[in-house]
Amino acid sequence: MIEDIIHVRGQQVYVKISGSDNLPIIVFLHGFTGSTTTWTTVMNLLDKKYRCVAIDLIGHGKSTVPKDYDRYSMDEQLQDLEVVAEKLKLSKFTLVGYSMGGRVALAYTLRYPKRVSSLVLESSSPGLKKESERLERKKADANLSLRIIQNGIEEFVDFWEEIALFNSQKKLSTDVQKVVREERLSQSETGLSNSLLGIGTGSQPSYWDELSTINIPVLLITGELDKKFVQISKEMLNLLPLVEHRTQKDAGHAIHVEKPVLFATMVREHIIKVFNLRR
Repeated sequence: MIEDIIHVRGQQVYVKISGSDNLPIIVFLHGFTGSTTTWTTVMNLLDKKYRCVAIDLIGHGKSTVPKDYDRYSMDEQLQDLEVVAEKLKLSKFTLVGYSMGGRVALAYTLRYPKRVSSLVLESSSPGLKKESERLERKKADANLSLRIIQNGIEEFVDFWEEIALFNSQKKLSTDVQKVVREERLSQSETGLSNSLLGIGTGSQPSYWDELSTINIPVLLITGELDKKFVQISKEMLNLLPLVEHRTQKDAGHAIHVEKPVLFATMVREHIIKVFNLRR
């Protein structure tokens, strides 16, 4: 596994890369409180046949933590990713995004469609449909952002681990839960706080009306215990032209953490299917 720092528009973006240069490329984007670490197991399962590139989004992991939350906006994140793609010579790739990273992956695909050969969205959404919903969510994210700054990372992680979205992770082994918790605790208060303000679901644009313009194969992955995102994916299923929805039994929001072997298999099968379509 190669680690590197890419200089991007005045910031430093940390990446992990596995697999050789001549293999098909998969780019991975983590969720809120995550980092490249969350993809390690999946990358190890795939690196014999794929070149895997995991990226720490701004404010997370080992990437720069800007003080201005405007630097975390969707537009800024997309520009950063395009520079990373250019510098790493990633001309065409499958893009995999989880939760917050899925929202970024979807937006990137819409902005730079020639880069992305296929898209995998895990437990993600195109944003909120109504302006009233976005305003309500922005207020909630602002309150949570303030809580992180006032109370610190450990209190926030204790709270975050107890939200219903992650109940299924309590079934994981003690060792896996420890890795997930350490990844969350390693984050910066400023980075998480500004991410909520800059690229929270309430702050980003809604992409629902643009789904029909995505003319590449899309795989939606959800865990059956994550009812909210199962429903969101069902709604997306009716709008995307080339789409498949797979729901994993006995899994919640983070399928790649809870069922990494099955998740890697779904990604691999998706890419093989895409390749066969183009032969």
